[in-house]
Amino acid sequence: MVHFVGAGPGAPDLITLRGAALLREADVVIYAGSLVNPALLENCRPGCEIHDSARMTLDEVLQVMERAEAEGKTTVRLHTGDPSLYGAVREQFDALRERGIAFDVTPGVSSLFGASAALGAEFTLPGVSQSLIVTRLAGRTGVPESEALDALARHGASMALFLSGGMLERVQERLLAGGYAPDTPAALVYKATWPDERCVRCTVGTLARAGRDAMIDRTALVLVGRFLNAPYEKSRLYDPAFTTGYREGRA
Repeated sequence: MVHFVGAGPGAPDLITLRGAALLREADVVIYAGSLVNPALLENCRPGCEIHDSARMTLDEVLQVMERAEAEGKTTVRLHTGDPSLYGAVREQFDALRERGIAFDVTPGVSSLFGASAALGAEFTLPGVSQSLIVTRLAGRTGVPESEALDALARHGASMALFLSGGMLERVQERLLAGGYAPDTPAALVYKATWPDERCVRCTVGTLARAGRDAMIDRTALVLVGRFLNAPYEKSRLYDPAFTTGYREGRA
């Protein structure tokens, strides 16, 4: 059996209880060493076979899984954050299906939410933004034309950009071209929830300079939108005059 486990955003205690239990039980662990906090491997039992996939190809990862399965061993494939976001897991799922190897997925806390927690921010503020766009700037791996950053920026929604911290000049250019005003609030969150976490608040118009000044060019999320500092409406759910299925509103 292969268990795909979301490691969470970085802090060892932000992996789920199920994920930690699976790590403790695993015979083989393949972890994304370029992103996963190695402190999580302290959950592994003595004698566990550990592989760093940062130095492996897809075929090499699959070979380890196949061998472990043939030997009756349990494998944990440990991905950063939640495996469904930029985890390159679909290709592994399909290959395991072709090989008749059973697998399951344990979700994890995305760094997206670690970043909002670090900023004390809420992506969906009444009267400000009720949508969150999770995306990335096109780089060596492209994006569909309809999902180009300037096209998505036209919505004016809250936005979180993965895998774009090393291209902030282009990020800034595309966001402005898409319609965000230069004074739109923005933030860089470096290694959310890790001991060396850093948060840099700026605007869309100063994004690239802020990254240079803070020497942040990777392992950072870019957050954009008025949710970062705009006036907002209070939730009607807790308004005493608002009737819900659990209480009657009162004047």
